[in-house]
Amino acid sequence: MVIAALGIFLAAAAGSSVTDAQKGAADFPARPISVIVSVPPGGGVDTVTRIVADKMGTQLGQPVIVENKAGAGGSLAADVVFHSTADGYTLLASQPAPITTNPFLYQSLNYDPKQLVPVAIMSHIANVLLVRPDFPARTVQELIAYARANPGKLNYASQGVGTTSHLTAALFATITKTKLVHVPYKGTAPAITDLIASHVDLMFNELATSLQLHKAGKARILAAATQEHIAALPDIPTLAEVGVPGCESDTWNALTAPPNTPAAIVAVLNEAANKAMTSPDLLDRYANLGMKPGGGTPGEMSAFITEETQRWSKVIRAADIKPE
Repeated sequence: MVIAALGIFLAAAAGSSVTDAQKGAADFPARPISVIVSVPPGGGVDTVTRIVADKMGTQLGQPVIVENKAGAGGSLAADVVFHSTADGYTLLASQPAPITTNPFLYQSLNYDPKQLVPVAIMSHIANVLLVRPDFPARTVQELIAYARANPGKLNYASQGVGTTSHLTAALFATITKTKLVHVPYKGTAPAITDLIASHVDLMFNELATSLQLHKAGKARILAAATQEHIAALPDIPTLAEVGVPGCESDTWNALTAPPNTPAAIVAVLNEAANKAMTSPDLLDRYANLGMKPGGGTPGEMSAFITEETQRWSKVIRAADIKPE
Protein backbone atom coordinates (compact mmCIF):
# COMPACT_ATOMS: atom_id res chain seq x y z
CA MET A 1 0.00 0.00 0.00
CA VAL A 2 2.84 2.39 0.86
CA ILE A 3 4.64 1.68 -2.43
CA ALA A 4 1.56 2.31 -4.53
CA ALA A 5 0.61 5.50 -2.68
CA LEU A 6 4.17 6.82 -2.99
CA GLY A 7 4.05 6.25 -6.75
CA ILE A 8 0.87 8.34 -7.02
CA PHE A 9 2.33 11.08 -4.85
CA LEU A 10 5.48 11.35 -6.96
CA ALA A 11 3.47 11.38 -10.17
CA ALA A 12 1.28 14.18 -8.85
CA ALA A 13 4.29 16.12 -7.57
CA ALA A 14 5.89 15.91 -11.00
CA GLY A 15 2.77 17.32 -12.57
CA SER A 16 2.09 14.16 -14.56
CA SER A 17 -1.27 12.45 -14.79
CA VAL A 18 -2.06 9.48 -12.56
CA THR A 19 -2.65 6.34 -14.60
CA ASP A 20 -5.55 3.94 -14.13
CA ALA A 21 -3.05 1.30 -13.00
CA GLN A 22 -1.75 3.60 -10.26
CA LYS A 23 -5.27 4.43 -9.14
CA GLY A 24 -6.07 0.72 -8.98
CA ALA A 25 -2.92 0.03 -6.97
CA ALA A 26 -3.78 2.79 -4.49
CA ASP A 27 -7.06 1.05 -3.66
CA PHE A 28 -5.67 -2.48 -3.90
CA PRO A 29 -6.91 -4.79 -2.51
CA ALA A 30 -10.51 -3.67 -2.14
CA ARG A 31 -11.99 -7.16 -2.16
CA PRO A 32 -10.93 -10.82 -1.60
CA ILE A 33 -8.11 -12.29 -3.68
CA SER A 34 -8.38 -15.75 -5.27
CA VAL A 35 -5.36 -18.04 -5.48
CA ILE A 36 -5.76 -20.95 -7.91
CA VAL A 37 -3.64 -23.91 -6.78
CA SER A 38 -2.36 -26.22 -9.51
CA VAL A 39 -2.73 -29.44 -7.49
CA PRO A 40 -5.53 -31.21 -5.58
CA PRO A 41 -6.09 -30.52 -1.87
CA GLY A 42 -3.54 -32.14 0.39
CA GLY A 43 -0.46 -31.81 -1.81
CA GLY A 44 2.67 -29.87 -0.95
CA VAL A 45 1.74 -26.80 -3.01
CA ASP A 46 -1.72 -26.76 -1.46
CA THR A 47 -0.36 -26.94 2.08
CA VAL A 48 2.16 -24.16 1.50
CA THR A 49 -0.36 -21.93 -0.25
CA ARG A 50 -2.86 -22.15 2.58
CA ILE A 51 -0.20 -21.21 5.14
CA VAL A 52 1.03 -18.25 3.08
CA ALA A 53 -2.45 -17.11 1.98
CA ASP A 54 -3.56 -16.85 5.60
CA LYS A 55 -0.61 -14.62 6.48
CA MET A 56 -0.93 -12.53 3.31
CA GLY A 57 -4.61 -11.94 4.06
CA THR A 58 -3.66 -10.45 7.42
CA GLN A 59 -1.11 -8.16 5.77
CA LEU A 60 -3.46 -7.08 2.98
CA GLY A 61 -6.58 -6.64 5.07
CA GLN A 62 -8.61 -8.85 2.71
CA PRO A 63 -9.25 -12.62 2.62
CA VAL A 64 -6.98 -14.60 0.30
CA ILE A 65 -9.15 -17.50 -0.84
CA VAL A 66 -7.53 -20.74 -2.01
CA GLU A 67 -9.11 -22.79 -4.81
CA ASN A 68 -7.80 -26.02 -6.36
CA LYS A 69 -7.71 -26.80 -10.07
CA ALA A 70 -5.49 -29.78 -10.83
CA GLY A 71 -4.60 -31.36 -14.14
CA ALA A 72 -2.12 -31.45 -17.04
CA GLY A 73 0.92 -30.91 -14.84
CA GLY A 74 -0.55 -27.70 -13.49
CA SER A 75 -1.43 -26.31 -16.91
CA LEU A 76 -5.18 -26.17 -16.24
CA ALA A 77 -4.73 -23.80 -13.33
CA ALA A 78 -2.12 -21.77 -15.21
CA ASP A 79 -4.48 -21.42 -18.17
CA VAL A 80 -7.25 -20.05 -15.94
CA VAL A 81 -4.96 -17.47 -14.34
CA PHE A 82 -3.29 -16.54 -17.62
CA HIS A 83 -6.66 -15.52 -19.08
CA SER A 84 -7.89 -13.77 -15.94
CA THR A 85 -8.12 -10.01 -15.56
CA ALA A 86 -4.72 -8.51 -14.76
CA ASP A 87 -5.84 -6.71 -11.63
CA GLY A 88 -4.12 -8.72 -8.89
CA TYR A 89 -7.29 -10.45 -7.72
CA THR A 90 -6.51 -13.82 -9.33
CA LEU A 91 -3.14 -15.51 -8.74
CA LEU A 92 -1.57 -18.87 -9.55
CA ALA A 93 0.08 -21.00 -6.86
CA SER A 94 2.12 -23.76 -8.44
CA GLN A 95 5.01 -26.16 -8.45
CA PRO A 96 7.75 -25.33 -10.99
CA ALA A 97 6.36 -27.15 -14.06
CA PRO A 98 3.50 -24.81 -15.08
CA ILE A 99 5.80 -21.80 -15.08
CA THR A 100 9.01 -23.43 -16.36
CA THR A 101 9.06 -26.66 -18.35
CA ASN A 102 5.50 -27.41 -19.51
CA PRO A 103 6.15 -25.96 -23.00
CA PHE A 104 8.77 -28.69 -23.46
CA LEU A 105 6.33 -31.41 -22.37
CA TYR A 106 2.98 -30.56 -23.94
CA GLN A 107 2.45 -30.12 -27.66
CA SER A 108 -0.03 -27.33 -27.18
CA LEU A 109 -0.67 -24.97 -24.29
CA ASN A 110 -3.30 -22.27 -24.10
CA TYR A 111 -0.95 -20.00 -22.17
CA ASP A 112 2.64 -18.78 -22.29
CA PRO A 113 4.51 -19.30 -19.00
CA LYS A 114 6.97 -16.55 -19.91
CA GLN A 115 4.15 -14.00 -19.80
CA LEU A 116 2.99 -14.90 -16.29
CA VAL A 117 4.20 -12.24 -13.88
CA PRO A 118 6.41 -13.36 -10.96
CA VAL A 119 5.04 -12.34 -7.56
CA ALA A 120 6.94 -14.38 -4.94
CA ILE A 121 8.56 -17.70 -4.14
CA MET A 122 6.66 -19.19 -1.21
CA SER A 123 8.94 -22.07 -0.19
CA HIS A 124 11.89 -24.28 -0.99
CA ILE A 125 12.06 -27.93 0.02
CA ALA A 126 14.42 -30.84 -0.56
CA ASN A 127 13.41 -33.94 -2.49
CA VAL A 128 14.08 -37.51 -1.38
CA LEU A 129 13.91 -40.97 -2.92
CA LEU A 130 10.88 -42.63 -1.35
CA VAL A 131 9.92 -46.31 -1.83
CA ARG A 132 6.84 -48.35 -0.97
CA PRO A 133 6.83 -49.88 2.54
CA ASP A 134 7.41 -53.46 1.33
CA PHE A 135 10.01 -52.60 -1.31
CA PRO A 136 12.64 -55.36 -1.22
CA ALA A 137 15.68 -53.13 -1.78
CA ARG A 138 17.00 -51.63 1.44
CA THR A 139 19.58 -49.35 -0.21
CA VAL A 140 19.90 -47.30 -3.38
CA GLN A 141 22.63 -49.64 -4.62
CA GLU A 142 20.27 -52.61 -4.28
CA LEU A 143 17.53 -50.67 -6.10
CA ILE A 144 19.89 -49.85 -8.99
CA ALA A 145 21.12 -53.45 -9.21
CA TYR A 146 17.55 -54.75 -9.41
CA ALA A 147 16.53 -52.13 -11.96
CA ARG A 148 19.48 -52.98 -14.21
CA ALA A 149 18.74 -56.71 -13.96
CA ASN A 150 15.03 -56.13 -14.62
CA PRO A 151 14.68 -53.21 -17.06
CA GLY A 152 11.17 -51.79 -17.22
CA LYS A 153 9.89 -53.69 -14.18
CA LEU A 154 10.16 -50.90 -11.64
CA ASN A 155 7.68 -48.04 -11.87
CA TYR A 156 7.72 -44.62 -10.29
CA ALA A 157 4.96 -42.21 -9.41
CA SER A 158 5.00 -38.47 -10.00
CA GLN A 159 2.65 -35.55 -9.43
CA GLY A 160 2.26 -35.31 -13.20
CA VAL A 161 4.16 -35.01 -16.46
CA GLY A 162 6.93 -32.43 -16.19
CA THR A 163 6.74 -32.02 -12.43
CA THR A 164 9.96 -32.01 -10.43
CA SER A 165 9.24 -35.55 -9.21
CA HIS A 166 8.96 -36.77 -12.81
CA LEU A 167 12.10 -35.00 -14.04
CA THR A 168 14.17 -36.01 -11.02
CA ALA A 169 13.32 -39.67 -11.60
CA ALA A 170 14.19 -39.24 -15.29
CA LEU A 171 17.52 -37.71 -14.28
CA PHE A 172 18.13 -40.57 -11.84
CA ALA A 173 17.42 -43.15 -14.56
CA THR A 174 19.76 -41.39 -16.99
CA ILE A 175 22.64 -41.22 -14.49
CA THR A 176 22.21 -44.82 -13.29
CA LYS A 177 21.54 -46.20 -16.79
CA THR A 178 18.31 -47.86 -15.69
CA LYS A 179 14.90 -48.13 -17.33
CA LEU A 180 12.00 -47.14 -15.09
CA VAL A 181 8.31 -46.83 -15.99
CA HIS A 182 6.62 -43.50 -15.33
CA VAL A 183 3.15 -43.45 -13.72
CA PRO A 184 1.90 -39.83 -13.59
CA TYR A 185 -0.81 -38.68 -11.16
CA LYS A 186 -2.74 -35.45 -10.69
CA GLY A 187 -0.86 -34.22 -7.66
CA THR A 188 1.04 -35.49 -4.64
CA ALA A 189 -1.87 -36.89 -2.63
CA PRO A 190 -3.07 -39.54 -5.15
CA ALA A 191 0.51 -40.51 -5.97
CA ILE A 192 1.35 -41.03 -2.30
CA THR A 193 -1.87 -43.01 -1.79
CA ASP A 194 -0.80 -45.53 -4.40
CA LEU A 195 2.78 -45.64 -3.14
CA ILE A 196 1.84 -46.53 0.42
CA ALA A 197 -0.63 -49.09 -0.97
CA SER A 198 2.29 -50.60 -2.93
CA HIS A 199 0.68 -50.01 -6.31
CA VAL A 200 3.85 -48.21 -7.43
CA ASP A 201 7.44 -48.86 -6.40
CA LEU A 202 9.08 -45.53 -5.80
CA MET A 203 8.83 -41.76 -6.09
CA PHE A 204 10.99 -38.69 -5.79
CA ASN A 205 8.98 -36.58 -3.42
CA GLU A 206 9.37 -33.47 -1.28
CA LEU A 207 10.69 -33.91 2.23
CA ALA A 208 7.68 -32.64 4.19
CA THR A 209 5.27 -35.38 3.13
CA SER A 210 7.96 -38.05 2.87
CA LEU A 211 9.33 -37.48 6.36
CA GLN A 212 5.98 -38.11 8.02
CA LEU A 213 5.44 -41.30 5.98
CA HIS A 214 8.97 -42.49 6.77
CA LYS A 215 8.52 -41.95 10.52
CA ALA A 216 5.16 -43.75 10.46
CA GLY A 217 6.57 -46.72 8.53
CA LYS A 218 4.15 -46.17 5.65
CA ALA A 219 7.02 -45.67 3.19
CA ARG A 220 10.82 -45.57 3.35
CA ILE A 221 13.33 -42.88 2.40
CA LEU A 222 16.44 -44.39 0.82
CA ALA A 223 18.38 -41.21 0.03
CA ALA A 224 18.22 -37.44 -0.14
CA ALA A 225 18.60 -35.60 -3.44
CA THR A 226 20.63 -32.88 -1.71
CA GLN A 227 24.28 -31.82 -1.43
CA GLU A 228 24.27 -32.17 2.33
CA HIS A 229 22.60 -34.44 4.87
CA ILE A 230 19.12 -33.49 5.97
CA ALA A 231 19.18 -32.64 9.67
CA ALA A 232 15.93 -34.49 10.36
CA LEU A 233 17.36 -37.62 8.69
CA PRO A 234 20.95 -37.94 9.95
CA ASP A 235 21.22 -41.64 9.02
CA ILE A 236 19.96 -41.20 5.46
CA PRO A 237 22.73 -40.74 2.85
CA THR A 238 22.69 -38.34 -0.08
CA LEU A 239 22.46 -39.77 -3.58
CA ALA A 240 26.01 -38.61 -4.29
CA GLU A 241 27.26 -40.62 -1.30
CA VAL A 242 25.72 -43.81 -2.68
CA GLY A 243 27.12 -43.46 -6.18
CA VAL A 244 24.63 -41.22 -7.98
CA PRO A 245 26.47 -37.90 -8.35
CA GLY A 246 24.70 -35.03 -10.05
CA CYS A 247 21.20 -36.12 -9.06
CA GLU A 248 20.32 -33.13 -6.94
CA SER A 249 16.78 -31.85 -6.74
CA ASP A 250 14.61 -29.61 -4.68
CA THR A 251 11.19 -28.23 -5.35
CA TRP A 252 9.74 -24.80 -4.82
CA ASN A 253 6.31 -23.26 -4.82
CA ALA A 254 5.51 -19.88 -6.28
CA LEU A 255 2.87 -17.22 -6.82
CA THR A 256 2.45 -15.68 -10.27
CA ALA A 257 -0.06 -13.25 -11.75
CA PRO A 258 -1.73 -12.82 -15.17
CA PRO A 259 0.24 -11.11 -17.96
CA ASN A 260 0.44 -7.32 -17.75
CA THR A 261 -0.50 -7.12 -14.08
CA PRO A 262 0.61 -3.61 -13.05
CA ALA A 263 3.98 -3.49 -11.33
CA ALA A 264 2.53 -1.41 -8.49
CA ILE A 265 0.00 -4.13 -7.68
CA VAL A 266 2.67 -6.84 -7.94
CA ALA A 267 4.76 -4.81 -5.48
CA VAL A 268 1.89 -4.77 -2.96
CA LEU A 269 1.46 -8.54 -3.27
CA ASN A 270 5.21 -9.18 -3.09
CA GLU A 271 5.52 -7.05 0.04
CA ALA A 272 2.69 -8.98 1.71
CA ALA A 273 4.31 -12.31 0.78
CA ASN A 274 7.71 -11.23 2.08
CA LYS A 275 6.20 -10.07 5.36
CA ALA A 276 4.39 -13.42 5.62
CA MET A 277 7.79 -15.16 5.39
CA THR A 278 8.88 -13.45 8.62
CA SER A 279 5.90 -14.64 10.66
CA PRO A 280 7.12 -16.75 13.62
CA ASP A 281 4.08 -19.01 13.20
CA LEU A 282 4.84 -19.59 9.51
CA LEU A 283 8.51 -20.24 10.22
CA ASP A 284 7.60 -22.77 12.91
CA ARG A 285 5.22 -24.59 10.60
CA TYR A 286 7.77 -24.59 7.81
CA ALA A 287 10.43 -25.99 10.14
CA ASN A 288 8.10 -28.80 11.19
CA LEU A 289 7.53 -29.61 7.52
CA GLY A 290 11.24 -29.49 6.64
CA MET A 291 10.77 -26.43 4.40
CA LYS A 292 12.61 -23.15 3.98
CA PRO A 293 10.84 -19.84 3.34
CA GLY A 294 11.05 -18.14 -0.02
CA GLY A 295 10.81 -14.41 -0.53
CA GLY A 296 12.82 -11.91 -2.55
CA THR A 297 11.88 -9.46 -5.25
CA PRO A 298 9.88 -10.19 -8.42
CA GLY A 299 13.06 -9.52 -10.40
CA GLU A 300 15.01 -12.11 -8.42
CA MET A 301 12.19 -14.60 -8.90
CA SER A 302 12.20 -13.96 -12.65
CA ALA A 303 15.93 -14.70 -12.88
CA PHE A 304 15.48 -17.85 -10.77
CA ILE A 305 12.68 -19.12 -13.03
CA THR A 306 14.87 -18.60 -16.10
CA GLU A 307 17.69 -20.56 -14.47
CA GLU A 308 15.40 -23.43 -13.43
CA THR A 309 13.83 -23.59 -16.89
CA GLN A 310 17.24 -23.97 -18.51
CA ARG A 311 18.33 -26.54 -15.94
CA TRP A 312 15.37 -28.88 -16.31
CA SER A 313 14.95 -28.47 -20.06
CA LYS A 314 18.42 -30.04 -20.36
CA VAL A 315 17.17 -33.01 -18.33
CA ILE A 316 14.12 -33.34 -20.60
CA ARG A 317 16.32 -33.47 -23.69
CA ALA A 318 18.87 -35.85 -22.13
CA ALA A 319 16.12 -38.24 -21.02
CA ASP A 320 14.42 -37.91 -24.43
CA ILE A 321 11.06 -37.07 -22.85
CA LYS A 322 8.64 -36.39 -25.67
CA PRO A 323 5.81 -33.83 -25.57
CA GLU A 324 2.36 -35.27 -25.00
